[in-house]
Amino acid sequence: MDKLFNLETLGDTLTSYIPKIAGALLTLIIGLWIIGWVTKLIKKAMQKRGIDDTIRPFLTSLINVGLKILLLISVAGIFGVETTSFVAIFGAMAFAIGMALQGSLGHFASGVMILIFKPYLVGDLVEIGGQTGVVKEIQVFNTVLITPDNKKIIIPNGVVTSGVITNISGQGEIRVDMTYGIGYTDDIDEAKKIFAKVAKTCPQILQDKEVDVFVSELADSSVNFAVRPWAKSEHYWDVYFYMHEQVKKELDAANIGIPFPQMDVHMIKD
Repeated sequence: MDKLFNLETLGDTLTSYIPKIAGALLTLIIGLWIIGWVTKLIKKAMQKRGIDDTIRPFLTSLINVGLKILLLISVAGIFGVETTSFVAIFGAMAFAIGMALQGSLGHFASGVMILIFKPYLVGDLVEIGGQTGVVKEIQVFNTVLITPDNKKIIIPNGVVTSGVITNISGQGEIRVDMTYGIGYTDDIDEAKKIFAKVAKTCPQILQDKEVDVFVSELADSSVNFAVRPWAKSEHYWDVYFYMHEQVKKELDAANIGIPFPQMDVHMIKD
């Protein structure tokens, strides 16, 4: 008799909970789909309104997370969990998780500071923590850089704001500083003409700005020249690599040597 009663109770319990479970799963599936759709809609709306590329991923991520939290609260309500109790439990869990993830919250706060003060934007060429690359995305906790050799570097935002940030492309135009050495027996004036000539032929160098070419150092085995043309920030590496290749070719053609470390070995016979 007791077994029959238990089976009936179990059956009644399952019968009462199956609709709730089905409703909760249906709400969860439809809710996630709607959140994805709303997130895409908000992203497109921000694009049309011309909202900064730097802020857009950050705001989209926050909205997406917030909507998912509301969805979970709604699903819990379908199961009969009181919303106020659930919010209290969630708040306590959030506090505990926050204490355990103080570093992550610091990265989040740093991400907000980056968006407010804008030391760099998406697309800028920057140097952060010894890493140089183009800012691809500013996320909630990290900044993503793409290096010139197409490596993806993820830097925690806390590291960004606690260190030195060099925004190479922040001003729109940049001076490309390069150093070239020639031998002490070579003609200095001829070398200066070659450096100026190569700078004139580079299509990315701004010709309306003067190119500085001068002797910067009398080193141990070379006379070093500082060559400083100007270019658009996005053309920094184009100018850098072009100048190095063409300067070497022109110096070779003029029989001007580029010094390199050498060692003389003297053999003494007994």
